[in-house]
Amino acid sequence: MKKKGLVFLMLFLVTMSYGQTIRYIYETSVNPDSINLVSLKNEKTFLDIKDDRSLFISENKLIKDSLFSTFKLDEKKENKKEEKDFSKLGLKKHFEPTFFEYYIIKDIPSQKVYYYDRVAGKQIYYQEDRPVKWEITDITEKQNGYPSQKAIANFGGRVWTAWFTKEISISDGPYKLSGLPGSIVKLEDDKGDYKFDLIKKIIVKNAFEEPVSSDAKQSKRINFNGDKAAVELEFAKNKRLGGNGMQNFGDGGGRHGGGMGGMRGGNHSGGGEGMSHRGAMDGNNPSIQSSNTENTSFKKSINQNPIELK
Repeated sequence: MKKKGLVFLMLFLVTMSYGQTIRYIYETSVNPDSINLVSLKNEKTFLDIKDDRSLFISENKLIKDSLFSTFKLDEKKENKKEEKDFSKLGLKKHFEPTFFEYYIIKDIPSQKVYYYDRVAGKQIYYQEDRPVKWEITDITEKQNGYPSQKAIANFGGRVWTAWFTKEISISDGPYKLSGLPGSIVKLEDDKGDYKFDLIKKIIVKNAFEEPVSSDAKQSKRINFNGDKAAVELEFAKNKRLGGNGMQNFGDGGGRHGGGMGGMRGGNHSGGGEGMSHRGAMDGNNPSIQSSNTENTSFKKSINQNPIELK
């Protein structure tokens, strides 16, 4: 009887854990202007761990993308071509801006890092080609409630100080930074422009997973900005010709195995649909145009002091 009870308990625990995501929540502070003296801006970022993959994304982007994804599914079901009014669908006219308009997926065992962005309604990504080289010190302190050890790395033109704990055995952390013998609970660059503090750990059932489009354009880090500009030019050209701007992009991607819920193989096409709606992404929908001016100003601040300087 004891053996049967143990087997039942194990099956119950496996069932309960299946499909669950461990979410590490970071209080994140960003200096939007490296030239003028301004106050730090705060928002929350998430590090979602599921199986052997992680997703780094800001709370504000996650909210926006999940709402757009839900809207797109509803639009498919209704099979209507007319432009939808977001306010009638219960979506906010204004989404809080974020300093992190991209998201990052990591394959934890292999330490492969993928950076995803979206331009002109098209998903574009690259695999990070620079390993983070940590110098682990002997300095130990308690940080954010965890016994932690100090490590330093030069990455992306900034010198980063990380405090990691072995109490969380997952080798991961905010943004692209990982590879330490434990999880990063505190991270800050030497200029004080970017700070990440772990404040909470929660379990999320059926967490929203950023899908990887089957036609996502694969790029390389050194060519990324140029490829984004080319996509924008192609979009504008198609729009002038009377199309919807989304034709003839070519170069299908999504080749590394999909998003958090994607296939586990190394060279399979990524699954899932993109989450954007053309009117929403282009600013053509009158119900969200009011926020475009503020978001444009916000993006200028991000470009003025990006997280990577080189």
